[in-house]
Amino acid sequence: MKRYKVAAIIIMVHSLVEIGGFFSVLPLWLGVAQSELIPFDPPPVDIMLAGLIWGTIRMIGGIGLIKNMMWGLVLSIINCIIAMAMMMTVLPFGIMDGILAGTALILVLTKYFDKKKIVEAETEYTASGKLHDAKEALQSLRRKHFG
Repeated sequence: MKRYKVAAIIIMVHSLVEIGGFFSVLPLWLGVAQSELIPFDPPPVDIMLAGLIWGTIRMIGGIGLIKNMMWGLVLSIINCIIAMAMMMTVLPFGIMDGILAGTALILVLTKYFDKKKIVEAETEYTASGKLHDAKEALQSLRRKHFG
């Protein structure tokens, strides 16, 4: 359970960085702050709004993960994968996305699959002769991980 909590904390810190990025440039867009003090132009509004939305969704996934909810696990995995896929589009800030999302993804997946080997999964399939459907798999995972 410790790896899930550490991953959830990393995910929530990542979301705070994304949300904070939006609010840090908000005064520049509104004309409240002096733009001469900032050595660069503020990023486009659409990119920062996307960061706000992704940060909010990432925070929801992190909260779900820390509360041991299966939807939080799935949402966090999806968020991490998308963040790693999109990190090249927002360089140099994407480097931080890759480090935080990659670390959280590794922690979640190593806890979820634990020490199960690929051969064990293939043996289970050949012994039963059938693939498990999603409902059956989720019930099995709930029993295994959440009692």
